[in-house]
Amino acid sequence: MKPLTNQRFGALGEKLAADYLKKNNYKILKRNYKNKLGEIDIIAVEQNGAGEEIAFIEVKTRSADPYLGGQYAVDKRKRFHLMRAASYYLSTSGCTLQPRFDIVEVEMERSTGKLKSLNHIKNAFWQTEDYARF
Repeated sequence: MKPLTNQRFGALGEKLAADYLKKNNYKILKRNYKNKLGEIDIIAVEQNGAGEEIAFIEVKTRSADPYLGGQYAVDKRKRFHLMRAASYYLSTSGCTLQPRFDIVEVEMERSTGKLKSLNHIKNAFWQTEDYARF
């Protein structure tokens, strides 16, 4: 079996992340959301006992046994673009839920697409500046 292409590998990782979120009381609002300021892999609402929060989720899919986890690939520049895209989404959707930024790390075998591990990091980073400059 030949290895998955980068595009199919990433898409499979995002599907596995979305399936995981659905099983853990999240309602998926958007996948691969794009606006003029950036792209967000998954926008979901967590439905928990304390109420609801909107989560802007970056999915990082890696081959088995990576040197660094996917969270390290979400650098300052990527966080900036995610926050701006999220600010735009919130301002245009009318959503008033408390936002947060999560990362889902998906580790798979590239040749088979077999899931090795999935790590959901809630509140992976915070918005410390005003990014609502469109």
